[in-house]
Amino acid sequence: MQTAQVRLDEPPDPVVVGIGVHGPAGHVDDFLLPDLWQFHLYDYTADLTVDGVGHVLRPGSVSLVPPGTPVRYRYRGRSEHLYVHLRLGTAGEARDVPTVQHAGAQTAALDGQLRQALAAWPGTRGRAVAEVWAALWRVAGLAPPQGRGPQVPHPAVAAAVALIEARLAQPLTVSGIAKDAGVSHNHLTRLFRTATGQTVVGYIRARRMERARHLLRASTLSIPAIAATVGVPDLQAFNKACRRELGASPRSIRDA
Repeated sequence: MQTAQVRLDEPPDPVVVGIGVHGPAGHVDDFLLPDLWQFHLYDYTADLTVDGVGHVLRPGSVSLVPPGTPVRYRYRGRSEHLYVHLRLGTAGEARDVPTVQHAGAQTAALDGQLRQALAAWPGTRGRAVAEVWAALWRVAGLAPPQGRGPQVPHPAVAAAVALIEARLAQPLTVSGIAKDAGVSHNHLTRLFRTATGQTVVGYIRARRMERARHLLRASTLSIPAIAATVGVPDLQAFNKACRRELGASPRSIRDA
């Protein structure tokens, strides 16, 4: 699979956001952008060659082509796509993203993000940057990264982690999380340990205490309010959890 190394830990720098209209059938375009990435979402069928590698585009295909890469389009009729020409940052871990892939069930959401960016461009540049950045992250998550990129967890583990983060203040059970993630209790337990090295319960406990540590150090929220915010409203239990997991009482952590 042809891939490009992408770093997304800082916002992109779009130079232009637009809609490209090409054709007619049989027409060929050859070009490259020496200093800019090409980010396209297609609504047509065509043949695309990226640095000598051929791809067949169809509605919902998305491409992310690095600067200086030659491309050739051979159109099969009137062809319209959303596009962004942009610079990407150099911070963070490199992710191997397929140069051409299909957005599948994410096509409508991706189309919406790029159209929002187009509507905001150039008058509300910050909004456009935010939409393009979110769209890039969506594209980076369409397929498992190759080579040196981090391994993508099982979808049920990713769903469980997202549920836990969103519901830390609420009572949580492994069976309830597993049900919402679409797997059995035992299956989630096995998947979770494989992906994280922790039990689901241990992960919940660790995330609650990390959130508590942050709020104790960085906010003026009362200790009872913090305990409730991290899903341990019983103050005695919260005190014990802080001493066990963080090595000190809530008051000591705050004073430190």
